Amino acid sequence: MAENTPRIVKTHDVHLDSEYVQWLHDIKERYRGTQIKAAVKVNSEQLLFNWELGRDMVTRKSEEKWGKGIVEQLSLDLQNEFPKIKGFSARNLWNMKRWYAFYANNENICNIFNDFEKQINFSSIKLHQVGAEIRDTHQTEKLHQAGAEIDFPAFFSYVPWRHHVEIVTKCHSVEEALFYIRKTIEEGLSRNALIDYIKADLYHRAGTAVTNFAEMLPGLQGTIAQEIVKDTYDLNFITLQSGYNEEDLEDALEQNITSFLLELGTGFAFVGRQKEIIVSGKTRKIDMLFYHIGLKCYVVVELKVVSFEPEFAGKLNFYVNAVNELLKTPDENPTIGLLICKDKDQTEVQWAFQGIQTPMGVASYDNIKIEEIKKQLPSEEQIQKRLELAEEEFLLKKTE
Repeated sequence: MAENTPRIVKTHDVHLDSEYVQWLHDIKERYRGTQIKAAVKVNSEQLLFNWELGRDMVTRKSEEKWGKGIVEQLSLDLQNEFPKIKGFSARNLWNMKRWYAFYANNENICNIFNDFEKQINFSSIKLHQVGAEIRDTHQTEKLHQAGAEIDFPAFFSYVPWRHHVEIVTKCHSVEEALFYIRKTIEEGLSRNALIDYIKADLYHRAGTAVTNFAEMLPGLQGTIAQEIVKDTYDLNFITLQSGYNEEDLEDALEQNITSFLLELGTGFAFVGRQKEIIVSGKTRKIDMLFYHIGLKCYVVVELKVVSFEPEFAGKLNFYVNAVNELLKTPDENPTIGLLICKDKDQTEVQWAFQGIQTPMGVASYDNIKIEEIKKQLPSEEQIQKRLELAEEEFLLKKTE
C-alpha cells in the first residue's frame, strides 16, 4: 500500500470508490482547518487580554496612582479570584506591561504595524483568512472601548505568548522585534529556535549584503529578496587546507550542502553545482544554482576565494541573464545573482552595479577552518620498523 494512501476501515456492507476517498480527504482537511482556527482564536483572545491588561497598567499609570506594589497586589487579587488559571503571576503581569510599553513608545507604531502586515507571507501557514476574521472582530470590539491607545495587531495572534516575551525582553528596537515576529510566523519557529536566532543576532546579519534589489525588483519582492541575503556567510562547518582554490571551496560546500542551505536561510533549494548552460554553442558552468521557493525564482551563486573585483559583476550578470533566457518559466520571477567573495569594498560593488539591470548582490564569507598541509613525516610505527630493520642489518653484518 502506498504511503499516502488513506487506510479505510469498512464497518458495513458498503462499496467504496475514489469519490468516497476524495470526500473523506476533504472532511479530514476541513476538520484539521477547524482545529487550527480554534487554536489560533484561543491564542488570539488570550493575547488580546494580555495586551489590554498591559495597556491598562501603562495608560492608567497604575504605580503612580496606587503605589509601587500595585502589580503584585493585582496579581494576588486575580489569583484569588481565578485560582485554577495560570498566567496571573506578578512576573507575567510585568511582562504584559513591558510588552505593551515596548511598542507604545514608538510614535509611528500604527503605520509600522500596517506596513509590516502587508509584507508577511501568510501563505506558508494558510491562516490569512483567520487573521482577517480576528482583526475584524477586535476592531469592532475596540470601537466601544474608551481610551484605547493602540489596537491589538492581528498578526500578533500567530505568535505564542512566550515568544512575545522573549522578543521584547531581548530586542532593542521595534524593527528588530518585528523581524523576529516575521521569522516566527513564516518559519513556524519553536521558542528554542527563536532564542537561537536572537542569540546569533540574525537581525543584524541578515539583509545587509550590498545589492541593487530595491531598484531592480518590484516592491515586496525586492524587500524579501534583500532580507534573505546576508552580508557575511559563516562557513565554520567546512575545513580546507591553506591555499585552497574555488574548486576546493565548491567541493566542501557541496559535501556539506545541508549546512550550507541552513546558513543561506529558509526557502532555498539546491539545484546543482557546475550547472551547465549552452550559449551560442559554448558551454558555460554556473558555480552553484539554487531555487528560492518563497520568491519563486532561481538564485545564481558564484564563489570567489579572493576579494571582490569589478569584473566579477559582469560575469554574474551574464549568468543571471542566461538563466532567465534558458531556465526561467513565464510564471517565475526574475533570477537573482549572488556573488560570495572572500572580502568586498562597498564602494567598488556599488560602482560595479551601476548600469546593470539584473538583480544582484555581493556578500562575503568567513570562519572557514584552515588545516595546515601536513609534513610527510614517518609515523611512529614506521620509525620502529626502520629501527628493527637497521638492527637486523647490523647484526647480520657483524656475524659475517
